[in-house]
Amino acid sequence: MIDLEGTAVSAEERELLRHPLVGGVILFTRNYLDPAQLTQLVADIHALRTPSLIVAVDHEGGRVQRFRQGFSELPAARRIGHEFDVDPRKGLDLAHTMGWLMAAELRAHGVDLSFAPCVDIDHGVSFITDRAFHSRPEVVAQLASAYAHGMREAGMAATAKHFPGHGAVVADSHLTLPVDRRELIDLDGDLMPYRRLIANGLPAVMVGHLLFPAVDDAPASLSRQWIRDVLRGRLRFQGVVFADDLSMGGAAEAYGDVVTRAARALSAGCDMLPVCNRREAVARLLDRLKVTPEPASGLRLIRLHGREHYTCEELRSRPEWQRARGLLEACAATPALRLGAEER
Repeated sequence: MIDLEGTAVSAEERELLRHPLVGGVILFTRNYLDPAQLTQLVADIHALRTPSLIVAVDHEGGRVQRFRQGFSELPAARRIGHEFDVDPRKGLDLAHTMGWLMAAELRAHGVDLSFAPCVDIDHGVSFITDRAFHSRPEVVAQLASAYAHGMREAGMAATAKHFPGHGAVVADSHLTLPVDRRELIDLDGDLMPYRRLIANGLPAVMVGHLLFPAVDDAPASLSRQWIRDVLRGRLRFQGVVFADDLSMGGAAEAYGDVVTRAARALSAGCDMLPVCNRREAVARLLDRLKVTPEPASGLRLIRLHGREHYTCEELRSRPEWQRARGLLEACAATPALRLGAEER
């Protein structure tokens, strides 16, 4: 999965996107001008191949939302968790509705996939901060499930991240390789949301660049132990496995050459490898990576294409969208605070 430099597909990029090793495109803020431009860009990408390339974006809400003007300004996951603390029923409704709204607006522009929800547990130390729904695994599992159901109703597959859990490490994997020294048995809480989502047919997981030396000497994104034994074996996950961006510091620190990193990630069980903001790395990878495509992997990826959707005009006339906008306005207000007995 590669990125684009601008707001339209260049001639050079068209050739890259036709390469048989390329299966998708990830979009960033630099690729967005306005809704009409985005719709045309996605249509142009889809028209290049059959089956079409998967078009994805990081669009969680809060500080991680690539498209803003012309889109609803979505709350951070933590805001949804606050609502759950005040009223669990309303919190779950908000999670479901925001998942639907996020996915419906992206699908109205043809985007197939948003890498959401983030199901990391907030242990109070990670840079994830307000991207986490909550500090309690059971609450994260409930809210993430509601959010994923909302996405599915809007025609989009959910991608849970960052497996097996980014919430208990201080280091930022964009910059360096975080190390979590807990034993596997101590990670039950971090894995709980994945168990719940997988039981409900989770389509995709993104594996983080995180080192758990008590489990394996390779980062989770490059680890057969984590992907094939734990995720697919113990947790019985059957969907698509994405590595986190192989250009991130956490991956580069583990294995310096992008071709080696990619080969290791594929061998470990990843289906798709984002390589972002490093065009020279993409060129090297496409030239030197020698792999035999797995038919099962291709079938899994096809299932991630977005389903039928409303146009932007149709969407805004829908009562579901109008209700979601009403909840969003209420959500933008300062959250209520209610202290439990143990917090006084």
